Parts: sequence; C-alpha cells; structure tokens
Amino acid sequence: MKDREIFDRISSDHDVCHGKPCIKGTRIPVYLIVSLIAEGESVESIMKDYPSLTPEDIKAAINYAAKLCEYEAYAL
Repeated sequence: MKDREIFDRISSDHDVCHGKPCIKGTRIPVYLIVSLIAEGESVESIMKDYPSLTPEDIKAAINYAAKLCEYEAYAL
C-alpha cells in the first residue's frame, strides 16, 4: 500500500477522538484496529464488529502503524 493510499484513509482531527489518528469518516482509532489484530482478531471479525470498516481501512491502519514505527525511535 502506497503512502498516499494510507493517508487517504487515515485522518487526525482535534475534535475527533482527541486528535488520535482514526479511519477517515469514523471515530474508529487506528490503535484500536492494530490492537485487535495484535490480539489475534481476524479482519472478518473486526469488520463484523465495525461494519463501516473495509479490508482496505484495516490494511491502512496496519500500514500507518508500521510507518510510525519506521520513523519513531523509543527506548523500551
């Protein structure tokens, strides 16, 4: 997925979820999707719980998180 495709699906607005990155047009934060995937939830299961999401939205959330990891360095 190209950067443009990722950022066409992700938005950050201080008036929505305190500015946390969300799937554009929703109040579903990226961190929630990534956390669900990390816990072993399937794309199909997430889409069942959040019917406004598409497989491309979920892929964009994962790719967005990967991009953040690529550019951010944190000491653990």
